[in-house]
Amino acid sequence: MNASELSRPFAIDRMGEASRATVTATPAECQAIAARLGIVAVASLTCQYQLRRWEGATVQAQGQLRASVRQSCVITIEDFDTEIADDFEIRFVPEGMESEDIDLDAPDEIPYAGASIDLGEATTEQLALCLDPFPKKPGASLPEAIDDVSDHPFAVLRRGGDVQE
Repeated sequence: MNASELSRPFAIDRMGEASRATVTATPAECQAIAARLGIVAVASLTCQYQLRRWEGATVQAQGQLRASVRQSCVITIEDFDTEIADDFEIRFVPEGMESEDIDLDAPDEIPYAGASIDLGEATTEQLALCLDPFPKKPGASLPEAIDDVSDHPFAVLRRGGDVQE
């Protein structure tokens, strides 16, 4: 596994029944995350976690992610800024202990090895899930469809005619 652009190990053995943690990306980490996610920029990224033990070595986490990102519009190719706010729930489970049941309503499980979980990598992954894969600048729209297709370059094919060079 490659080193994460945003690594914030959290020792499980130091955790009580419930703990809180905040992950805030530095400017250099934001730049690396933007490159990884294929977006123009990440101006800011913060996630607050509420952690609690859940069924043995599993840790249940409720997160509040806030980010400011810059993306390129798929229609206009112009860059634009977007504010992201997402409340989510995940579970960190020991490697090999992941649930085999497919329950779309259950929190996502993130396997971990050793005595710590990486809240930074979890933050980056959650940001990736929040990004629109086809971002559109507010107000951008596709051009209207052509009503008169007779002027279309391939109209001759529709009529069954021969193409001339």
